[in-house]
Amino acid sequence: MTSLTARQRELLDQWLPEARIVRDLSWGLVGTTVLLLDHQGQRFVAKAGDEKDTHLARELQAHRDWLEPWTSINRAPELVHGDTDAKLLVTRYLPGELVEGTDHERRPETYRQAGHLLALLHEQFAIEDQDYEANEQVKSLDWLAKPHRIPPATVQKLRAEVESWPTPPSMLVPTHGDWQPRNWLIHEGTVSAIDFGRAGLRPVWMDFGRLAAQQFRLDPALEAAFLDGYGGDPRDPTAWHRLYVRDAISTTVWAYQVGAEAYEQQGHRMIAEVLDALART
Repeated sequence: MTSLTARQRELLDQWLPEARIVRDLSWGLVGTTVLLLDHQGQRFVAKAGDEKDTHLARELQAHRDWLEPWTSINRAPELVHGDTDAKLLVTRYLPGELVEGTDHERRPETYRQAGHLLALLHEQFAIEDQDYEANEQVKSLDWLAKPHRIPPATVQKLRAEVESWPTPPSMLVPTHGDWQPRNWLIHEGTVSAIDFGRAGLRPVWMDFGRLAAQQFRLDPALEAAFLDGYGGDPRDPTAWHRLYVRDAISTTVWAYQVGAEAYEQQGHRMIAEVLDALART
């Protein structure tokens, strides 16, 4: 546990005395440590953030306030311990394998279940927010001001597009924030959800963005199954366009900063699609 802070190790020793590390599940691109632990014959997952982390507090809020529709049916890990100041949480281990990279990633039934799970999360409540679109507009412009490999002429076009947008009120719901096969588990044919570090209150279509940029564009049957499970398509075309542009920008810049070349290329492809669509309007 050398990657943990002294306070994080102290808390883990209190919560799970003499726990044994079974496997390091850390992703490696960001400063989050994820450990599979064995404690008295039971398995747990500990997740710890470093000094730059901004995700653990969001993940703890999701566990405490929004995940009951999933945990009550054993479709998300149950929170056991958490400390926001220490940037540390422990959940019960949820069995399964990641959907990403398996045959399940290409099966419509996986997406039907994922759509249904997402609907359970979204339908808990909705609140109106007057400032969401304006704040997201500022974030997109801030991304463009950070280091990246987007050509200057493209930056100019993207900036002009973002600055032209209206900022109407938005209805916000609890969202996962990174809803895609990388964050789905499958066990005995049942899909579950993990990794809530990007959870937050946003428009419902935020959780459609990753899939639209990846799996849906490769196989329309996956999108059809997902929408069937969700109960319809909630995406407003104009707001969806703004989201896709924002996702294209943030994906490209973030991926460059963390050295995730595959995601950076995905972001550049998304930007090219955005510019092509704008040229045709």
